[in-house]
Amino acid sequence: MSVVRTATGERLSSVVLTPMPTGVDRRILERSRPRRVVPLAQPPAGSGLDAVPGDAGPPVVGHTLTYIRFGHAFTRARHATLGPVSWCGFAGEHVVIAAGPEATHAVLTNPEKAYSQDGWRFLVDDFFHRGLMLLDGDEHRVHRRVMQEAFTAPRVRGYVDRTVPVLREAIPTWPRGREVRIYPMLKRLTLDVATHVFMDDRSGPEAEAVNEAFMACVQAASAIVRRDLPGTRFRAGLRGRALLERYFRAALPGKRESDGDDLFAALCRARTPEGEAFTDDDVVNHMIFLMMAAHDTSTITSAAAAYYLAANPAWQERARAESLALGDAPPDRAALESLTTLDLVIRESLRLAAPVPVVMRRTTRDTALLGHHLPAGQLVMAAGAANHFDPAIWTDPDVFDPERFAEHRREDKGHRDAWIPFGGGVHKCLGMLFGSLEVTAILHELLRHHRITVAPGYTPRWDNTSLPVPADGLPLRLEPLG
Repeated sequence: MSVVRTATGERLSSVVLTPMPTGVDRRILERSRPRRVVPLAQPPAGSGLDAVPGDAGPPVVGHTLTYIRFGHAFTRARHATLGPVSWCGFAGEHVVIAAGPEATHAVLTNPEKAYSQDGWRFLVDDFFHRGLMLLDGDEHRVHRRVMQEAFTAPRVRGYVDRTVPVLREAIPTWPRGREVRIYPMLKRLTLDVATHVFMDDRSGPEAEAVNEAFMACVQAASAIVRRDLPGTRFRAGLRGRALLERYFRAALPGKRESDGDDLFAALCRARTPEGEAFTDDDVVNHMIFLMMAAHDTSTITSAAAAYYLAANPAWQERARAESLALGDAPPDRAALESLTTLDLVIRESLRLAAPVPVVMRRTTRDTALLGHHLPAGQLVMAAGAANHFDPAIWTDPDVFDPERFAEHRREDKGHRDAWIPFGGGVHKCLGMLFGSLEVTAILHELLRHHRITVAPGYTPRWDNTSLPVPADGLPLRLEPLG
């Protein structure tokens, strides 16, 4: 145990300084280690709380570029050097990092209502205005209750049945016998799934324009220049948002009258037993947000799992044997859930390459986090992906080992926040069941038609400008099975 103090002797916090985790490049430790530990804000006199230790990093950009380059390895390094609660300069603000199961649990469960979704709004509100992720309190509770009516078990079965034909049409046509960049291929595929499952619209110039508008919004959310200037991602995102609003508003009256089984129609008709329903504005806002959330996370998870299957041929063959044993009939939800090996592989891929490695919050008032003082208005980053590598919970955490999720081990049960790829608390991902089934269906179809290989020694480099994206498109080689 070590008490960290400033140069003038002020107490910052008591932390256990641990060795750098295995599997993390020493460059990350050097870039993330504070040159001079300083307090974020002094606690009130007599509170018994510690100040949060950390540093601003390089002028203006702070540690933003280090996080973009190294992602969860950066938050792991801060955890190792400064403990579960620290701060750093990030995206023009001083941001508190909550890492480790206890810290993230306190933030995500938010029992004292001290953390708001405003932590996300400053990044994405211009493009995903009033999406479910951006709502708080009673308003969030009502909207989530209505939206749950669009994610009931029968609805999810229907979405799966709409997904499988899209995959069966596309994946068998993917090239064989050469290296391909699988990430953009998967992104195109998940966009097609989203437009068909969510909007019942798969082809034509209008659908293509909608897809491009979604891409513009996603890219703009992480724009460094955040002004409506010519040639910027930010302006492209604003125009994309305007196009999406026009598209959904024009289609909305017909969807309200239809008996369709796509998500758009389901949201229009969703009504709780108490009579709560969405307005037209609500439906438009939620559709724009859900389209982004669904296809991005599914793409990242599918790409990561494809890489790990390629890098671990024994697991690939084991998963393929289960897929081929299902036969040629289109799989329904029950069939996909029977693929236990793919389930283990996907869970381990979500652990090693979480599609949403951090979630953002902002304090609504002065509060305490594990004995540290956080002032009102403080931006907080709950770094859940760091939990996925906690050596106190996971055996050899940097090793691909899907068996850790098998019933005889269940390392993920070591702490309630040991494995949180879908977030936690009242904002836990509502679409996680359908998302998991979609990824399973993609990998099932891929394994039925292709053997996946990867160049010796290759490891992906993830760009964390927004959500983690393989910087080189993730080159994998697809071969015929015969």
